[in-house]
Amino acid sequence: MSVAALEQGSPSSSQHDPRLIVGLDVPTVAEAEALVNRIGDAAMFYKIGYQLVFAGGLPFARELKASGRNVFLDMKLLDIDNTVAKGVENIVEMGVDMLTIHAYPKAMRAAVEAAKGSNLCLLAVTVLTSMDAADVAEAGYALAPEELVLRRAAQARDAGMGGIVCAAAEAKAVREIVGPDMAIVTPGIRPAGADHGDQKRVMTPAQALAAGSSHLVVGRPVCKASDPASAARAITAEMAQD
Repeated sequence: MSVAALEQGSPSSSQHDPRLIVGLDVPTVAEAEALVNRIGDAAMFYKIGYQLVFAGGLPFARELKASGRNVFLDMKLLDIDNTVAKGVENIVEMGVDMLTIHAYPKAMRAAVEAAKGSNLCLLAVTVLTSMDAADVAEAGYALAPEELVLRRAAQARDAGMGGIVCAAAEAKAVREIVGPDMAIVTPGIRPAGADHGDQKRVMTPAQALAAGSSHLVVGRPVCKASDPASAARAITAEMAQD
């Protein structure tokens, strides 16, 4: 699915920006439900990752879709081809909008084949935004993080993936490789003045969009805010500065 198709499929509201994805980084479905209710129409796109998935998050993802919201399922799949393909086939049936796959060529090709004909946007995870050069070297890669990101972006493009997950600092270079139609989803987004937490390669919302990102994932700055709806609207306002 292209960037344009994703935005056309987003629920319409003057209160939210369809490029903002709120990461539901909470331990229980009850907390996720409460957070979504507090955010209201300030955001309509949500990311569900391991923490929430293993606490009943998959049925909750279906509920979010049924309520008219968009869902990004952040599972970072990587396994033998058949296992990846069968997993993707079932995820297609859930009707979610985005799914992450680790950017290994065989896994990506298997996922693309399994999702063929659906509206699921498959995202290739290049290098985690919590990793810097020392972390990548410790993992056994001779390339710098930026070089590894670009190699995997090219492989994702060639495999037919719908988009890339990378740090905003690499978005401009990735966009030059993948062209205008693939999504570039960037986590590690921190509003101006926010704490970086465990993220090592971060940008503000406006900076990330200007660099070529199509969608921004923001977790703790919204989820931990005393007023999550106001926090989401403030980020939307920053995004409008790109």
